[in-house]
Amino acid sequence: PEYLGPDELGAALGESAGSGGSVSGAAALLVVVLGRAPGLLVVAGCKISYGLNGGALDYTQLKTITIGEVINKAPIVNPILASSFTEKIKDYYESRTRLSLVPQAGDLELYCTITGYDLTPMAVSQDNFAERTVFTVTVQVKYVNHVNEKESFERSFKAYRDFPRSQPFVAVQDDLLREIMDDLLKQIYNATVENW
Repeated sequence: PEYLGPDELGAALGESAGSGGSVSGAAALLVVVLGRAPGLLVVAGCKISYGLNGGALDYTQLKTITIGEVINKAPIVNPILASSFTEKIKDYYESRTRLSLVPQAGDLELYCTITGYDLTPMAVSQDNFAERTVFTVTVQVKYVNHVNEKESFERSFKAYRDFPRSQPFVAVQDDLLREIMDDLLKQIYNATVENW
């Protein structure tokens, strides 16, 4: 196999695509030409763009964030969920962005309402009992970007885990809830700060 570097790759792709022959330095590309078969070119590419500090935020315009207390309106209420999730959200944004947390009127505002805390049986066995149960938490999010209103939204996020019937819910609830909250937090953060 013949390996091409970024310059040779840019030239090769530029000639074949007529695009001017440049390859972005942010992209890690590897091109393998198998044998000397004319016209056979295999390209494998990967662009990784990940930041731990709110990579999609324009800190010249965005300085502050307001994170409201999480409200729990789920039919089944876990008494400590709202307050613990509020603290997790605040910690997550403070540790991953350069935004200052303010009690009101931030450049960004984030409000979360827990609307679902559900157990759903699945995989019913021959004895009509569920072999597994799905535990799902749903959070309605209102995100306001006062600098760029087009990025504001209201939508629901869901995360779930399942567990076998051999384990009672009270025995696995805390661990599953921790995983679900982490998953929801990443979804919300990516949708707001990383614009995914």
